[in-house]
Amino acid sequence: MCSTPSSPRRWDGSFAHVPARRSLRVSSDSASRLLRCGQNDRCRDCGNRIEWYQRMGERPVRLHPQELPTESVPATCQWHVSGGVAHPAGDGRAWCHLPHAVLCPARDALPAAPELNALRRALAVNTRRLIDSGAFVPPAALPNTEASPPTTCRPARPVVQLLYIRYLACRTVEEIQCVAQTRRRNRCTSPLLTPETPAGIWTLLPASATRGQLSLPGAVMAVYALTHLPYAEQLRWRAQRCPDHAASSTAADVAVTEWEPFDPLIHHEHIHTRLPALTRRQGPANLNRKATQSCPRTTR
Repeated sequence: MCSTPSSPRRWDGSFAHVPARRSLRVSSDSASRLLRCGQNDRCRDCGNRIEWYQRMGERPVRLHPQELPTESVPATCQWHVSGGVAHPAGDGRAWCHLPHAVLCPARDALPAAPELNALRRALAVNTRRLIDSGAFVPPAALPNTEASPPTTCRPARPVVQLLYIRYLACRTVEEIQCVAQTRRRNRCTSPLLTPETPAGIWTLLPASATRGQLSLPGAVMAVYALTHLPYAEQLRWRAQRCPDHAASSTAADVAVTEWEPFDPLIHHEHIHTRLPALTRRQGPANLNRKATQSCPRTTR
């Protein structure tokens, strides 16, 4: 985005060599394809490319992969990246980042950002191209399970407590996937929860605040607690590795961990006030607990 400055001169008048600027890349023969800053991914709603960045408060944000001229982006949509951390404000430069949520064709367009309609239409055309080629299946085209009520009721994004810290998972407990890289340089498809490993316990805990957050008075929520497991087992869950890759120190990560620190006010739509209906064991025999209550709608 910035032009390379002219070659400076040394004290004796000779030209000093200035190496050409290059972007951060992963070598083709590297054991890991994971970039710790700007992790590449695809939007689950539209299939377009995005980049994950950490922001203040350890919460990730999805940004559009290309920078745009600041003059063509509303001030409320400007983001800048400093030291690998994304900040929701401009930094005075001629180029800026912007969140993917503003451009996502699967969401309603923001009336405050009409300047981005052209780019939004381009992403919509790319989404249609991916759907026609079979490379992307939108969530609306997935089989509808709402017509027949499921036999079990589980939160789509459960609150998991491990190492005495609460995290918001990106998917159900049974679908949390290992982030390690296989020998074929693909992401491991094994889940963290297997029949051979001890499971957590669904329990009702107060929606208390942590780290200076505001609390919800008198509210309780269903939490998948792992604090009764051994310390090594909780570290395995925190590193998001299956039992096979947890024992191997040579396997690299191919994706970032998907744990998001839970905030009762920001994530209020994911708070469930009753235990889910369970159909499998929840721990050792002396810790088994059967919940027969169904999941209600989330509460604020």
